[in-house]
Order: sequence, then structure tokens, then C-alpha cells
Amino acid sequence: MTLLFASTTAACLVVLATVAIRIDAGSRRSGLDHDVGSRAAGLSRAVWFDAGVLHLEPLREDELARGAEVLAVLQAAPRKSPSVRNVVPARSALPAADRLDDVWRSVLDEQETVVLSAPSARGARLRWAAAPVWDGDRIGAAVLVGTELARGEHDHDVLVRWLALGCTALVCCAAAVGHLLSGRAMRPALRGLGQQEQFLAEAAHELRTPLATLRLVVERGGSSDEALRLVDRLSRLVTGLLARARLESGAQRVELVPLRLDQLVETTVEELPDHESVTVTSEPAVVLGDPDLLAQAVRNLVENAQRHGGPAGSPVEVTVGAGLVTVRDHGAGVPAADRERVFGRGVTGRPAADAGAGAGGGDRRGSGAGPGAGAGAGAGARAGSGSGGALGGGAGSGLGAASGVGATPGAGAAADTSAAGTGVVVGPGGALGAGAGSGLGATSGTGAAPAPGALGSGAPAPGAAGTGAGLAIVRWVAELHHGTARLADAPGGGLLAELRIPTHTPSA
Repeated sequence: MTLLFASTTAACLVVLATVAIRIDAGSRRSGLDHDVGSRAAGLSRAVWFDAGVLHLEPLREDELARGAEVLAVLQAAPRKSPSVRNVVPARSALPAADRLDDVWRSVLDEQETVVLSAPSARGARLRWAAAPVWDGDRIGAAVLVGTELARGEHDHDVLVRWLALGCTALVCCAAAVGHLLSGRAMRPALRGLGQQEQFLAEAAHELRTPLATLRLVVERGGSSDEALRLVDRLSRLVTGLLARARLESGAQRVELVPLRLDQLVETTVEELPDHESVTVTSEPAVVLGDPDLLAQAVRNLVENAQRHGGPAGSPVEVTVGAGLVTVRDHGAGVPAADRERVFGRGVTGRPAADAGAGAGGGDRRGSGAGPGAGAGAGAGARAGSGSGGALGGGAGSGLGAASGVGATPGAGAAADTSAAGTGVVVGPGGALGAGAGSGLGATSGTGAAPAPGALGSGAPAPGAAGTGAGLAIVRWVAELHHGTARLADAPGGGLLAELRIPTHTPSA
């Protein structure tokens, strides 16, 4: 766009400069012709014939004659070549003899002042005007006045150079302005494209977990009530995602309504698939907010605490007060230097080297080397590697055997039942897989993984896989409600995540 803007401006300036140069050249030539022609005509009237004798005495005192650069008088008898008289400044300033004959014939043919260009004998380029002097009814002489073209051409060349420099400077300025304007015009489009890509990543992050759980419920023949509950949760998630997309694009304004924050948090926690380990302590609190967005923020905080707040099944305490929701886990925490960074979009998280022991009593470690399957020995002990590709599934059986394909690259800490039953695989950024298996410590199934990096109490570090979509959404929802979100050390260990929303005081 900058090049197009600059080239268009340059083309317009070139056309304008060409027109200006042609007009200047024509006006200078016209002015020069008028000057030399007027001078020749005036001098032709100053001299006269008396009984065939040409009197040139007035030329010595005439101001027109004194101001002429080159002056001469051509006189000729009938049907003869003209002779040159009263030459100023010298004979070499006049054209050659054949050119003088041509000038004389032009005066005889036109019978009026003629203007033409002809070089002098020494090569100088001059513009000439010849005016007839009448002797009775015939032309007996002609006054020839010449002026050099160099002076006018020099002034014209100066104008051309200034026009070239000015046009170049204007093109450079136009390119700079075009660059700024095109950048300003493209910036919203690029920002919108980035927001759309971020929204798609966050939508995948939000939807994969309930989809995996729903698949697990269907595969193991769960109750229709549980499936309906998961479908309702998916519907609310989709509604919240669409609302957030409209809010970020400016197509919709957030509508804050009075709501009971304590009831919203309790309902949100009850909808979580693993809410047995979550304890909610609340007191009545009324805030102005969007219920779908606040529920999504609370859900992200609790799920992050469950995933990263220690081994599977570790307790999570949720406390609701006057405009304040706190979620406490018992994990290793986040370093103080990284507690603001983890709220940014695109923040990466470091996978845990040791995710702890699962329900089967075994040690689980993962490798992000690529697709594959792991096999271990011992009750519940296993090592696995997940692929960096798409959702897949596998089946395993036997002592400590596991196979499958995960949707998330990198290592995953796993928790499953060591006997026949279900298994849940959690990756470093919240990858969730579920499956049903048979045999001691065996699991099989599919892993549907959200985009990794929904950072919770795990320590973040640059370079690991995943994006920090979870806490970024929490911060965005808090700012949308004129509140704050932050992480702090919990008394006695663990991490404390706070979501603070201004309270609402109903008017009388």
C-alpha cells in the first residue's frame, strides 16, 4: 500500500511537472519572441529612405538600439543579395551569408516582421527578428535584431531542477505519510485477525474438556441425566464464547445485571466433572455482572487449581465474600516474578517433571518427543508419550500397559484407577483424556486435549508448549467488570487466586 500510494503520487507529480515545464518553456519563448520582435519593429520605424538613400543616424541615439544584444541592417537592391550595415557588436555575431539570404527572403515573402532561430557564425544560438523598412512601395532594407537563447534556457533549467527536487521530496513525504496511513488502516484488521485466532484457540480450550468428559460418559454407558448436564454446560460455554467474541469485536456491549455471586459460584462448581474435591464457603454477595462471563472466569480458576494444584484429587477451597472470589490450591505455586506474566495471552507454561502419584499408586512421567505408546511394569506404573497432532484413541490391556494417542504434545501426568474402570489423563497445559480399560493398571481410550497452558499453580517458564488462555480470560472478565484478578501465596502453602468484583448496593 505504501508503494502504491507513493507511485500514484509520483505519477501525478510527474504529469504536473511536465505540464509546468512545457508551459514555462512556451511562455519564455513567447516572451522572448515578443521582446525581440517589438525591438526590431520599433527600430525599423526609426530609420527611413530618402530618394533611395537609407538613413541610419537615429540608431546611434535610440534606446532600443542600445539595448539590443545583436543589431544589423540588411539592405539590398532589387533581385540582389542583401548587404550588411551597422553591425553591433561584430560581424561574427550574425548568421552565415546563406542564412542571411534566407532571412531576407522571409521578410520579402511575409512583408512583415518575421521571427526565427539561427546560429551565429561563432556557433551561439540566437533568436532573430527581422522587420522590413519600406522604400516607397517596396522593401528596401530590414532591421535585424538578435538575442541569445542561453539566458532564457538557463532560467528554464533552474526551474526544471527545482521541480525535480521538489517532486522527489514530495514523493518521499507521500511515501512516509502513506506508510503511516496504511499502517493505521491495516492495524485494526490485523488486530481483529489476531483476536479471531486467539478466540478460536480459547474456544478449543474451553470445549475440549467437556467434550472429552461427555465422550467418556457415553462410552461407559452413563446416565442420561449426566449426559444432559454436560450438554447444558457445553451450550452455556458456546453462548459465553460467542458473547465474548461479540464484546471483543465491539459488535455488542456488556450488560451488567445484579446477581448473587455466591449462588453463581456454587452452581458453577457443581457443574464441574470433578467437583467432589472442591469445597465452597460462601456468604451472600450481590454484584453487577454478566453471569456467563463470571461463570467462565470462576470455572477457569477452579479447573486450573485442580489441574496444577498438586496430585489428582488434591483439595481446592473456594471462598466467596463481598465482591471477592478466592480459589486456593495446595500446589507448588507460581514465582512472584511471573504472577503478572501468566495473565497475558500466549504465555507458555513449563510441564511438571513429576506430576505426582495417581490413584493406582504408580509414578507417572511423560515425554513430548512425539507420537507413540508407553508400557510399564508394576501395578499402576506406566510411562506414556502423546502425539502433537489430532485427537485419537487407543486401547491397552495387561499389567501396567497403556497405549493411545493424545491431542496435546508434551508430557502428561496421568491419573486413573488401577483396576478395571476409567482413566483420566491430564497434560501439562490441561490436556484431558479419558478411557476405559481392563486388567491391573491398564487404561485405554481417547485423549481430547484443550490447548495447553491454562496456567494455574504450576510454575511458568518460557519455551514450553501451551498458551495461557485460562488466566488471560479471567483477567479480561475482571477488567470488563471494573475489577481485578491476581495471584498470591496462600497461608500455610499453596496458591491463592483472587477475582474481585465491585459489589452492588441496591438503591432505596
